[in-house]
Amino acid sequence: MADPFGFLKYQRKDNPYRPITERINDWEELQIPLSAEERQEQAARCMNCGIPFCHTGVFYGGKRAVSGCPNDNLIPEWNDLVFRGDFKNAFERLVKTNPLPEMTGRVCPAPCEKACTEGLNGSGVTIHDNERFIIDHAFENDWVKADGLPAERTGFKVAIIGSGPAGLSAAWRLNQLGHQVTIYERSDQAGGLLMYGIPNMKLDKEVVQRRIDVMKEVGIKFVLNTEVGVDISAAELQRNYERIIIASGASVPRDLKITGRELDGIKFAVDYLTECTKDVLQHGKQAAAQKLSGKHVVVIGGGDTGNDCIGSALRQGAASVKQLEITPQLPKIRATDNPWPEYSMIDREGYGQAEGKTKNTELTDYSTATTAFIGAERGQVIAIETNQVDHQFQPIAGTKKTVKADLVLLAMGFVGAEKSLLNDFGIQEIYQDYTTNNEKVYVAGDARRGPSLVIWGIREGRKAAENVDQVLRALIHQ
Repeated sequence: MADPFGFLKYQRKDNPYRPITERINDWEELQIPLSAEERQEQAARCMNCGIPFCHTGVFYGGKRAVSGCPNDNLIPEWNDLVFRGDFKNAFERLVKTNPLPEMTGRVCPAPCEKACTEGLNGSGVTIHDNERFIIDHAFENDWVKADGLPAERTGFKVAIIGSGPAGLSAAWRLNQLGHQVTIYERSDQAGGLLMYGIPNMKLDKEVVQRRIDVMKEVGIKFVLNTEVGVDISAAELQRNYERIIIASGASVPRDLKITGRELDGIKFAVDYLTECTKDVLQHGKQAAAQKLSGKHVVVIGGGDTGNDCIGSALRQGAASVKQLEITPQLPKIRATDNPWPEYSMIDREGYGQAEGKTKNTELTDYSTATTAFIGAERGQVIAIETNQVDHQFQPIAGTKKTVKADLVLLAMGFVGAEKSLLNDFGIQEIYQDYTTNNEKVYVAGDARRGPSLVIWGIREGRKAAENVDQVLRALIHQ
């Protein structure tokens, strides 16, 4: 390393958040990037530890959350290059494994940082923010397009179904390898959850569109408003393409089938967030439409999507926001049975939760289940009924409460992929190498592994693309 003592010289400094009183009045990005000089200091904190758990994604001890990056990112290498001011080579090292670092540099929970060796007794390296700096600098200097151009074309055509992280990652890599790629997307915008599942202040849609635009420039074709199995058949795709990658995501949301579920005013979080983004795309980031002015909002679910719903509802003028989480509150510091380098299972206040406390100091109720939706005669939800639950999620007697609600957002995650698409291709088995019982069809991302992180989708798309490439190149020599 250029400075092996950087972690002793410089304190950790994250990209600061804009003041809450300012940011809840618009949909602009939350954070203010550090200067290049400050970012070089942060990169200098990478200590060349020799045991880079940061870029080895492992589920330690059977735990649910991965620790370290599952995408094989060459983190110590590009950190050193950033410190030296060699930003071009830092970019080239970064994109060897990650085709979409502008996305992970904004929305990834950074399991790499939780496994950082400096984090054993310190605060870890700002890997997440360093990554964002590298790729934004690359776009500013027009380095990205050249990375996506193939040396030669193979003549093979590959269709990709879905334009989320896995689909975009697969498309970029296949195009680099010389194949002609067409992405089919049923929505009116490309990007999948990057466009419509994550709100603008967390991932600016100009950033997503910037990637889509450069993908078109390097030869990737997008076919929007086209649902496979409805607007175009599986049979037609199999006739027209040598291989197909299904990267349609895990788009089936978890429902809450309790009394009153049929009432108006109860929405899945992803539908609500899609509406919010469409408003921003139509009216701009400064036009904070007060659609929820005077309304009381309840968010059911304590994860990232629930956090996004809180922030979005506040920007739409909600009078109050309440969040309900069925699991207990996590501890503030690591438990003894959760040692480094495991992912630290501690309580973290999200940006939306911090904003929500401006309206409700007791924002989140933990160990709380919703047991019924209560409606008015006109069929509109007006309240919910809740109960505290024990460690087995059973109601505790005497804890029933009623919470006012004009809008209820179900942010309880997703249960998996839509089966109809897989059925259209006759897929009964999906294997570890992304192949299926249909030799022409591969499956990658959340459609294969279930609901997961953006970085997992990026890895799966890249790996599936490389496997497709190997098979197609073998055909040349047959």
